Amino acid sequence: MVGDLVGGPGRLVLAQVAARLRRGAGVDFVVVNAENAAGGKGITVKVAHELFEAGADVITLGDHAWDQKEFVPCANAEPRILRPLNFAPGCPGHGVVTVPTPHGPVTVVSLIGRVFMKPVDCPFRAADALLASPPDGRIRLVDFHAEATSEKIVLGRYLDGRVSAVVGTHTHVQTSDEVILPGGTAYLTDLGMSGVKDSAIGRDLKAVMGTFLTGMPGKFDMANGDALLEGAIIDIDDKTGRAKRIERVREGMSGPAQNAFR
Repeated sequence: MVGDLVGGPGRLVLAQVAARLRRGAGVDFVVVNAENAAGGKGITVKVAHELFEAGADVITLGDHAWDQKEFVPCANAEPRILRPLNFAPGCPGHGVVTVPTPHGPVTVVSLIGRVFMKPVDCPFRAADALLASPPDGRIRLVDFHAEATSEKIVLGRYLDGRVSAVVGTHTHVQTSDEVILPGGTAYLTDLGMSGVKDSAIGRDLKAVMGTFLTGMPGKFDMANGDALLEGAIIDIDDKTGRAKRIERVREGMSGPAQNAFR
């Protein structure tokens, strides 16, 4: 599971590192949070196709899901691109998908938090409603796109034993609290960011610094430089759906990740 992918550099590092992990680490299934994949804001159909070609099996989004207006009318067309399940009823798109694999069906769920975020429906109740009639298969992966660490921690404990993994996204800063919870659910508060290492969460440092120093709004261009992929590898028993191991990933590529794909 890959943390917030930012712009062209994030897409480039995904293509390199995902292929390497599939070969060397035995990775079978890749979930990518890509709500910042198109120039740092939202996603487009073209960018989504690029991510699938780079190795993503499912793409999750978040609070920037609708930033690229051209994507909105296409949201229903590809069930493997998920906007949060607890967006208001009537929103286009899908919040959950079950994908057949050689290891059995894998269900991916996208949820979004409410603390310090725009108003949405309750993620806890949305998860309860979904799990009241559980999807096919035992492997269930939850991307919880939320700001508050407390909300993420509590949702992880709330779903412990009912899903295989709960991982957080949104802050772009990887945490070090990976754990297998008592009920067999893998948990990590935040997967981190896939983008330029020396940046302000993917944006040019000087531009962001200027805004902090002056309080004036500015244009936050994408950063350039060496990129890192951050996330976690989760080993799951396909018979029980319980996680056996979770390991943080922080792997880079050499050379500048320019904005050629922006």
